[in-house]
Amino acid sequence: MTDFSRRTLVKTSLAGLTMAGLAAGTAQASAAPTAIPLVRKRLTLPTGIATGDVTTDSAVLWSRASGPGRMTAKLQAIDSAGEILRGRYGFSRTIRGPLATEASDFTAKIHAKGLPAGTRFKLELNFEDDNGAGEAVHGTFSTAPGATHGKHDGGTDGGREGGRPASGSQSFVWTGDTAGQGWGINEELGGMRGYAAMHRTNPDFFIHSGDTVYADGPIAATVTEKDGQVWRNIVTEEVSKVAETLKEYRGRHRYNSLDANMRAMFADVPVIAQWDDHETTNNWYPGEILDDPRYTERNVNVLAARGRQAWQENMPIADSAALWRPGTFDGGQYQPARIYRKIPRGPQLDIFSLDMRTFKSPNTDGKEPYATSILGQEQVDWLIKEVRQSKATWKVIAADLPLGIIVPDGAVNQESLANRDPGAPLGRELEIAAVLSAFKKSGVKNIVWLTADVHYCAAHHYSPERASFTDFDPFWEFVAGPINAGSFGPNDMDGTFGPEVVFSRAGRFPGESPRDGENQYFGHVDLSDDGTFTVSLRNANGTVIFTKVLTPER
Repeated sequence: MTDFSRRTLVKTSLAGLTMAGLAAGTAQASAAPTAIPLVRKRLTLPTGIATGDVTTDSAVLWSRASGPGRMTAKLQAIDSAGEILRGRYGFSRTIRGPLATEASDFTAKIHAKGLPAGTRFKLELNFEDDNGAGEAVHGTFSTAPGATHGKHDGGTDGGREGGRPASGSQSFVWTGDTAGQGWGINEELGGMRGYAAMHRTNPDFFIHSGDTVYADGPIAATVTEKDGQVWRNIVTEEVSKVAETLKEYRGRHRYNSLDANMRAMFADVPVIAQWDDHETTNNWYPGEILDDPRYTERNVNVLAARGRQAWQENMPIADSAALWRPGTFDGGQYQPARIYRKIPRGPQLDIFSLDMRTFKSPNTDGKEPYATSILGQEQVDWLIKEVRQSKATWKVIAADLPLGIIVPDGAVNQESLANRDPGAPLGRELEIAAVLSAFKKSGVKNIVWLTADVHYCAAHHYSPERASFTDFDPFWEFVAGPINAGSFGPNDMDGTFGPEVVFSRAGRFPGESPRDGENQYFGHVDLSDDGTFTVSLRNANGTVIFTKVLTPER
């Protein structure tokens, strides 16, 4: 989008007239600019728009203004060609939202409710101040299919519902790890091309499985790769060092929004965002005191409070506890706030978005003979209850850390729950064992775990036939990522829950750049009318490298 505006034109004209006046030495010429009428500055949306946590009847609408102003959203139902639906099939609503202020870094959210299911919407967002309505930015999104397909507002539309097929079919993508290991936005290569590849699949939503930013990874203007090629990053002041201040954490999110591919995708594809470690600092846990000379603030609780505020300001998440207004952390200290949540996506699909960071116990070797925390008891109880009660065909558990992959934190300690001991569950494994056992006792079927974090892609099948712990039903875990970060892996596996590595693919060497897209990965799920759940793992060029078709158990 061009930055050449009426205001730019006026400023250029003023400068020219002023120089002409000086050259002529005349008072009249020097005074001439005062005769030009002032053009009022209208608010813009400098980092685009996004939607999130979209269900059958609701959506969170997000944007950032260039200054203080009130957010306004206009929603209109459209058909498959993008034309606005009128009459009995139409739906139009204008919603005045909250004020965007400096306290929220000029971000604002609207939680739009009461929307018709299975409907595609044209979205228009802008901000209004004393100068009137500002720049309008447009996007689209679709609500999830409802229990009765092909109908809303009392009628049908030629077998289509708001321009969407009258069916329960839908698709989505997932990945993690954006702008890590110093690999930022390289416009010479087309920016973060993995987002464009995901966007091309035309998904109904996107799960960002954590590490939405790398607050602990400085981004330099140039990086020399292993083969001698030079990677050139866009840089800003806030990414020049590890983030410690609220301004620096906010700057990390602003930086990622500079990528045109990401902005384009977020304008069209709702996001389900998860919180992991790099939104604060690597492998952190509550109460940790850092031993890292890059930081002047070593108390992780203080850093996490700032990182969480910036993350919640910038993510379109719907849980009421995550829609708090900034400044509510007591004394700037990190306090757990619920961001785990269920996103109902119609009769075929429920998404359970976990938080495996907020309630995490300290990183040890993981071999305690008693349960230590990865989810926390409250979240464990919530997950068991909600999955038991789910009537959806498929229950997708979006986890920001993997189950059976060993993720070291130093020479001895473990970052995730796997502990290098293939025997009976210990430490954090005991929490997950309790969850899996509860699912079996309740007869819950069709559970799939999706994750990222480890910077390679994989398909794992877990079965009690191969496990030390046997009180669970078999299930699949699929791993994808990174989407624009260094590649790593594959990692060793822990045998406690009997994982079989059916497929894995990683980069050629640790920390390899995303240059050719071959070592960057995302997952794609196509859920058909008959409930078939087709998972494909793809690289950042869009090439499918693995596919698994899952048939639901009835």
